[in-house]
Formats: sequence, structure tokens, C-alpha cells
Amino acid sequence: MKLARRRALITGASHGFGLAVARAFVDEGAEVMLCARGATQLHRAQEQVAERAGGKARVLASPSDVSDPSEVQRLVQTTLAGLGGLEILVCNAGVYGPKGPVHEVSWREWSQAIAINLMGTVLCCREVLPHFLDRKYGKIVLLSGGGATKPLPFLSAYAASKAAVVRFGETLADEVRGLGIDVNAVAPGALNTRLLDEVLEAGPTRVGRAFYEQALKQKAEGGAPMERGASLCVFLASPASDGISGKLLSAVWDPWESLADHIEDLRDTDIYTLRRLVPKDRGKSWG
Repeated sequence: MKLARRRALITGASHGFGLAVARAFVDEGAEVMLCARGATQLHRAQEQVAERAGGKARVLASPSDVSDPSEVQRLVQTTLAGLGGLEILVCNAGVYGPKGPVHEVSWREWSQAIAINLMGTVLCCREVLPHFLDRKYGKIVLLSGGGATKPLPFLSAYAASKAAVVRFGETLADEVRGLGIDVNAVAPGALNTRLLDEVLEAGPTRVGRAFYEQALKQKAEGGAPMERGASLCVFLASPASDGISGKLLSAVWDPWESLADHIEDLRDTDIYTLRRLVPKDRGKSWG
């Protein structure tokens, strides 16, 4: 059991990828606290995960808004009290935010997407870090997305927030390096979740013809398997990944199963990180 005797807080866990991660964690022996804004769907998810755990692990739930500092503080305190401690944080809560040209979308909705995706991630990390630092151990897994590594026209709040989440993870990893805490970001692949349904519902006028057609194709073909991304989260939450930190890993494209064999190569390098390209990186002699 890769996560035996480990305790995890998973945000955005009432459906989709967060729920898949919760299932994978209890399968590997972890006890979990599930968090999401919607209480009804969250408790339904709690029942499903608890049934899967079969009474062998505690499965708790706490409705919370990760963009609210007071709610995050309460969430972490409730988690520590309910599980008796914490070794793992998975920051999965996220939204696409408004869809359309940046000068036309609602500023309130744009700002709210940043508050949930970026500030919610930072707030959760801030609250668990004192506990992790006291224990000299902790695993933090942040959820990246397609907008983190390339432009995502008409979904600017999502793209900007996810790029910021990855750079925040790299920065935090350096802040706690050598203190027993690993921080990594996961790109789970193109998933068929409610976010995909939102794109299809919005239509090509609001999200762009190319992105809309890509979404149609993804819907038809099934998208990336959630289990693959969830397995990567298990790896990053387990002792097998100790010492791997400050990385952005693709569940679909990167050979993460064998990364434990390359820890020395990964230390003090910019492999699997966000970096700027210069002309010579693309074979140009100028610049």
C-alpha cells in the first residue's frame, strides 16, 4: 500500500479528477479529507469513497470555499483534528472562469477565477505549511492545466492562474528545499470532465473555433484517462518520490514511474520546469 498511514487533504474532490484522486488514494491505504464548495455533491462523493475504502480508512468531508481565508483556516484545522495529522495536500479545486475576449468578459468573474485557482492554492499551502515544517515532512501536489504551458485564447483567467500556480509551486519548492517537503505540479492531460462540458456549452463564438473543435474531438474520443493522472498523484504523494520537488509533470507524456531512478539528475536542474526560450533554442543564430 503506497500511502499506508498517510493522511491527505484533497480540494475540489466532489467530482471529476479530484474524486478520481480520492479513490486512488484510499485504494493505496490513505485516509482522506475531501473538500469542495457544494455540500450535497461533496457528501455524495464522500459516501462513494468511503464505500470504496470499505471501513479500512477514514473518509471525511468538509464543504469549503478555498478562496476564503477563514474557510481555508477552518478546513485545515478540521482536517488536522479529524485525521489526527496530515502528510499530503492536493490542490485540485479550480474553475475555467469566464469565456470570451478579455476585454468583454465580466471582471468580477475573471477575478473570482484567479481567487479560486491561484489564491485558493496559495491559501491552502500557507495553512498546511506550519504543520509540515513542524513534522519536517510533507507532500504538496498542485494541479496545472493546459493554460500553464501555452496560450489559451478566450480563457485568459484560467490560463494566467494555472501558469501562476506552476511558478508558485517552483518557488515554494525552493523555499522549503532541504526541509523534508516536496512540492510538484501535475498536468493530468485533457480530461472529459465538467470543464469540457462547459466549453461545449459555451460554443465556438465564446471559446474560439479551434478550441471548440478540439473539445468536440476530445469528447468523442474519450480524453485522457483520469486514472493515469491519479496514479501520478499517488506517486508524488508517496515515499517513492521523496526528493523530487519543484517539477511540472505530465501524467500522459512524462516517464514519471521511473523518476525515482533519476533523482540526482533532477536535483538542481530546470528539467520539467517553466522556462523562457531564446532564438538559439530554436536553431536561430540571431539574438
